[in-house]
Amino acid sequence: MANSGARSFLQVAATEEVAPPLRVVQIEGLVVLKIIKHCKEFSPALVTGQLLGLDVGSVLEVTNCFPFPIREEDEEIEAEGANYQLEMMRCLREVNVDNNTVGWYQSTLFGSYQTVELIETFMNYQENIRRCVCIIYDPSRSNQGVLALKALKLSDSFMELYRSNNFTGEKLREKNLSWVDIFEEIPIKVSNSALISAFMTELQPDTPVNQCDYERLQLSTHPYLERNMEFLIECMDDLSMEQQKFQFYYRNLSRQQAQQQAWLQKRRAENMTRKAAGEEPLPEEDPSNPVFKPIPEPSRLDSFLITNQIANYCNQINGVAGQSFSRLYLMKALHEN
Repeated sequence: MANSGARSFLQVAATEEVAPPLRVVQIEGLVVLKIIKHCKEFSPALVTGQLLGLDVGSVLEVTNCFPFPIREEDEEIEAEGANYQLEMMRCLREVNVDNNTVGWYQSTLFGSYQTVELIETFMNYQENIRRCVCIIYDPSRSNQGVLALKALKLSDSFMELYRSNNFTGEKLREKNLSWVDIFEEIPIKVSNSALISAFMTELQPDTPVNQCDYERLQLSTHPYLERNMEFLIECMDDLSMEQQKFQFYYRNLSRQQAQQQAWLQKRRAENMTRKAAGEEPLPEEDPSNPVFKPIPEPSRLDSFLITNQIANYCNQINGVAGQSFSRLYLMKALHEN
């Protein structure tokens, strides 16, 4: 009876440790405004900040945030930034504000955020936080009349592979991991209290048209599309360079295999001669021979990230171009009428 009770307790404890998957990121409206204000004030410079909130079941609640000071890459300044972060969280705790770190936010330009630095930041956060998200805000995309805000996290399968630092083709096929499996986008839900919603309703003007509606009707999208096309061309060049690395690797690998076969044939012929002479045959494999030294396969992580970035640029171009055609057809119909 005691053993069965211990087993049931362990089973309950194990089920409690398994957290439900993250389904939605719930952000307070004030936090969204803080992020937008911080990112737009320093645009086109890239900025970051801390997200604070609570992890409740399958919902990650973001209830507050504060910006990081812009600093250069220096160890002393980086230490000052860490002290600033701890001091801010201590001050928030003293005024009874949520000070649990749930991730960070950062700005981007034209969706250029899928980098190795972002993955390393995720891994650093994962060492101390069970699960966290990164809120990406794009001021350049928001100028087109949309709220370019998205929440990202690393997939569990990718994090496991990243810890082993083994991105060879064989390992990727074994894990069934492709370039679309690096990041997971979590749906965002903007939440406000009932009092704030009632107050915003009272502040709403009588006119049904606001500035955001006018921004959606802007016909000029050439600068945004041009910049996306420029970044897309750069990514295509980077992807071509990555492919050249793999082509060079496979050429060297085929050349080495041919040299190995030639060496084995020579060794086998020599062993036949030694056997006929009554001597001991020599081993057919010689690890000290440079011919048998394995050639390291280049990592596929960079090519995966570049492919992700290309897909993001293509989606942005497709979305903006579709909206532009809709606006042009709308203006054409208005002129005809």
